[in-house]
Amino acid sequence: MGIFHFDTPQKVMKIGHIKVGGQPGENPPVLIANMFQTGHKIVEKRKPPQWDKAKALDEIKLVEEMSEATGIPAIMALVAPTEDEIKAYGEWFLSVNDTMVFQIEAWTEESRRAAARFVRDAGVQDRFNYNSISAWDPDIPDQVAELKECGIKSVILQPFDTEDKRATGRVKSLRQMLKDIESGDFKSVMVDTTTMNLPTQGFCFLANRMIKEEFGLPVGNAPANGSYMWKDAREQWGVRAWQGVDAAMHGIGAMMWSDWMHYGPTTGTHRVFSAVAAAVAMLTVMAWDEGLELPEDPTHPLNKHFPTEVEFMQGLRTARSDRLMDRQKAKGAQ
Repeated sequence: MGIFHFDTPQKVMKIGHIKVGGQPGENPPVLIANMFQTGHKIVEKRKPPQWDKAKALDEIKLVEEMSEATGIPAIMALVAPTEDEIKAYGEWFLSVNDTMVFQIEAWTEESRRAAARFVRDAGVQDRFNYNSISAWDPDIPDQVAELKECGIKSVILQPFDTEDKRATGRVKSLRQMLKDIESGDFKSVMVDTTTMNLPTQGFCFLANRMIKEEFGLPVGNAPANGSYMWKDAREQWGVRAWQGVDAAMHGIGAMMWSDWMHYGPTTGTHRVFSAVAAAVAMLTVMAWDEGLELPEDPTHPLNKHFPTEVEFMQGLRTARSDRLMDRQKAKGAQ
């Protein structure tokens, strides 16, 4: 095992047309954008739900355009804490977009279950990602049973241990959660390593590595939770400086074993997609030097943006890992 290679076979999940997971550099991380969150200017009223549909559609198109331009796949998350909002935002989204993978973000377990029922009734389970089954939920097996009944195929797990808030606690919690969801027969399972704030995002990155090493599951979190909470950076240094912090959080996250990231409001789309595309290109080169095959997908950020550099790498006789292996074999033969 290297820094950017795992001996444990890595699972690649498929949700709709999106692949998530694998060895570092194999597939670019999926970026998840928010709509209709608290403070979103396009939302005019919550009861009953009213919003600027033209601007909302523009935001979806922006995410799709940046996804295509950068080679970074995207999911749209509709923030809908009530059943009325789930129905209103969900029906509208499905009426204007028939391909994009989506989530419905709700804070309570009952609202999340209501989202699953909406998806069941709409018959769009194949392009829906359930967010999430949480370690705080009081009856995970019962929730899993309802999700199975609704035909939900893709879920995010959010492990956490209140007695051990370090990376080790997240791994311990996940072990139990995986037992609790066995009966769900989910085709895609992603793990949220639970961002708390900016500095303790380091625990999330360590948990990413530990979970991929032990289970081979796709892992990620919400770096935006950390950057948006650091209000002092915006107040002391200004918006442009804070935007640099936000972009850096996601670029670093892409290198620190994240298979997906929740980047918050669509206002961050340009900076986050471009930062992650650059990070993925560098990550893939480091992973290649540890033995990863160069990606064949022409939309992979390394191939899409740096074809000359890829050609140069293909012309190199061997990767460093191959040379080390050759030397070890030679020593063994002596």
